[in-house]
Amino acid sequence: MLALLAALPVLAVLVLMTVVGWSAARAGLVTAAATLVLAVVGFGFGVGEDADPGLAWSLTGVVAEAGFIALTIIGIIGPALGIHVLQRSTGAAARLRLALAVLHPDPRLGALLVAWFFALFLEGAAGFGTPIALAAPFLVAAGMTPVAAVAAALVGHAAGVSFGAVGTPILAQATIASTTLPEVTGPVLARGVLPYHLAFGWILLVVLLTIIGSAYGNRRGLVGWGLLAWVSFFLPYSLIAWFVGPELPALGGALVGAILFSVVLAWRRERAEVAAGAHHPHPDVEETVLAELSVLRAAAPYLVLVAIVLVTRLIPPIQDALRSVTLEWQLPGGFAGSVQPLYHPTMLLTVAFVVGALIQRASWRRIRIAVVSATLQLGPVLLALVGMITIARAMSASGMTQTLAEAAASTGAAWPLFTVAVGVFGSFITGSATASNLLFTDLQVSTARAIGASPLPLLGAQGYGAALGNLIAPGNIIAASATVGLAGREGTVLTRTLPWVGLCTVLGGAFALVLTLS
Repeated sequence: MLALLAALPVLAVLVLMTVVGWSAARAGLVTAAATLVLAVVGFGFGVGEDADPGLAWSLTGVVAEAGFIALTIIGIIGPALGIHVLQRSTGAAARLRLALAVLHPDPRLGALLVAWFFALFLEGAAGFGTPIALAAPFLVAAGMTPVAAVAAALVGHAAGVSFGAVGTPILAQATIASTTLPEVTGPVLARGVLPYHLAFGWILLVVLLTIIGSAYGNRRGLVGWGLLAWVSFFLPYSLIAWFVGPELPALGGALVGAILFSVVLAWRRERAEVAAGAHHPHPDVEETVLAELSVLRAAAPYLVLVAIVLVTRLIPPIQDALRSVTLEWQLPGGFAGSVQPLYHPTMLLTVAFVVGALIQRASWRRIRIAVVSATLQLGPVLLALVGMITIARAMSASGMTQTLAEAAASTGAAWPLFTVAVGVFGSFITGSATASNLLFTDLQVSTARAIGASPLPLLGAQGYGAALGNLIAPGNIIAASATVGLAGREGTVLTRTLPWVGLCTVLGGAFALVLTLS
């Protein structure tokens, strides 16, 4: 009975956004209020003789954590949206679209390069919403509709999430698992999650090709290019994950893959013709191509971002210096928050925006319009984020999240079938693969021991599910939608990704069962 009650907030969000058609802000705020009531009445949150620190502090703590997390996400959305607006106003977006056409006349292949390799590179290097916030506007500039662009960015970055932010999700999982299983290290877990991505990564690539083909009005001729994209990324990705560790598979795989894919594009350019029916369906008549704007200057914000990411993530002294500055707070009851402002993606994107604008010699008027335009769009997004994150924090603090996980674990020998779903659920609730792994790794280990199964396949399933959950996490969808002017239509995006996450979750669970029995 408690498990059914605990599932109500999740079901409410899904129904309100996909069936009823509510915006994320409306669905989030209404469900958040109901979840707080359910937490108090149904799960005794903040009440009773042993309740510490009491109802008032408990509710305050949940909302404070939600507001703080929402602001850290807004910090990513703001400069990403500012880059998008500035790129359009300076003509840089149009210049880059023409550059992609020079690389190959078929615009679908330029979109594949951005949605797959560019998004995966940013996921591997920075993570935390950066790839979606940048790739989606880039895809709109490349001619895709906003809904298709957001869906493509979400699907395209998923294979890199397990190894995102230089391996953070797996390294966090290893920290938890190694307390009871010393032999489970980061490299071991990298080899544990890799089979799941190799087995089912092609499904998401097929979905991505379908989205791109539909957006440009023609799906023909993409299979071969999709196969090239899969091999170009997954070959180096797999070798790095198996022989090196969890830090560089996504970053290295995307970088090597993008080079290989671009070389083949350029080689085929001489013989290529624009595929029949493939055209830019979403031209932006407000954009102008400035004659003096070179491709390098047009790409300046993205090139600056890549350079900053590589320097700050791969040079230890610089990384340590930036991470040494931490802002944190704490309330009674253990409610707390912290952020490393110099290392956070907000700083990276802000520097990329400012330096990119200077390199492009954008006028102060254009910069001011971009900043103001981006800022004015953040209000509804902030409300949506606060609502969704309040649901997540209330469920976690009141025990609802743990109740659902333990109900799944009670299935005994059938537990492997639900391991991927638990990882998905964790990311759906928290918006983070790292948080999902921190939340449920202990549960996976203890359940594996209880049913006499090897823990590694289950931990791999947890990591894979945590990556899949990013495709449907309301926070991610809200953030991506905001960067392309889709605030209020997040449910439309969710309907594009939810069925495929469901399919991969079922197949991943069956694969986990096979691995535990073998």
